[in-house]
Amino acid sequence: MNTLKWVRGVNGTLGWIAPQRVASKMRLAFMTPRALPLRDWELPLLANSERITLRFGLSALRWGHGPTVLLMHGWEGRPTQFAALITALVDAGYTVVALDGPAHGRSPGREANVVLFARAMLEAAAELPPLQAVIGHSMGGASAMLAVQLGLRTETLVSIAAPARILGVLRGFARYVGMPPRARSAFIRQVEQDVGMRAATLDVAHYQLEMPGLIVHAEDDNFVSVKESQLIHESWFDSRLLRLESGGHQRVLADPRVIDGVLSLLTGRSLQARQSA
Repeated sequence: MNTLKWVRGVNGTLGWIAPQRVASKMRLAFMTPRALPLRDWELPLLANSERITLRFGLSALRWGHGPTVLLMHGWEGRPTQFAALITALVDAGYTVVALDGPAHGRSPGREANVVLFARAMLEAAAELPPLQAVIGHSMGGASAMLAVQLGLRTETLVSIAAPARILGVLRGFARYVGMPPRARSAFIRQVEQDVGMRAATLDVAHYQLEMPGLIVHAEDDNFVSVKESQLIHESWFDSRLLRLESGGHQRVLADPRVIDGVLSLLTGRSLQARQSA
């Protein structure tokens, strides 16, 4: 029996008897990231970076000289996953600062969530020059959009493979690990209590996104549905939607069309790849 099948079996049984207990264990699992190893292709970029420490011990990597672009990776991610984009931005004359999210890399903490990521971006921005762009991948994209609601200022914003609704993420996880209805409800309530916000409010439909933006999503993303990108686009007046036929959830970060889209946004050029206006 594999681990997931065992977890689902335990949750499916115990979740009816002790829903709060199951919810508590799953909340901890949901918010505790694993430290995953770097790939070989990430090492050269890491070797050329400058490690900096920001407020509250937040760790970040920095490259280049020029206007500042802030990057935020996704769940169990790391700055060097943006390698191709970082290289292109530095070559184009930008300073790139890529955070280790809370409980990731060298940043402190044992647990992480979208609100903690958003607050980390706010703290980092307070110590950096004015931001020309903020770019977030997956949960980092959701966090970037939330951070703007909390006061983050940036000239432009890029969301890559991000969910539009955090409540959908929570429900999806609860179903994935086999929690029955009462345990699912308890799980969501516990997460809300932990982050200090109602999950239903963490929805781009309620956000004010007034800067120019780029939304990127691959149609074969098996982690976050491409439908989420359309919801974000519909809630963001001054945004461009770049949907790619392939790229999955991670490979999309290195797609030349994404890199061109980001540089186009920064320079005010029109996108050449397929987009929705």
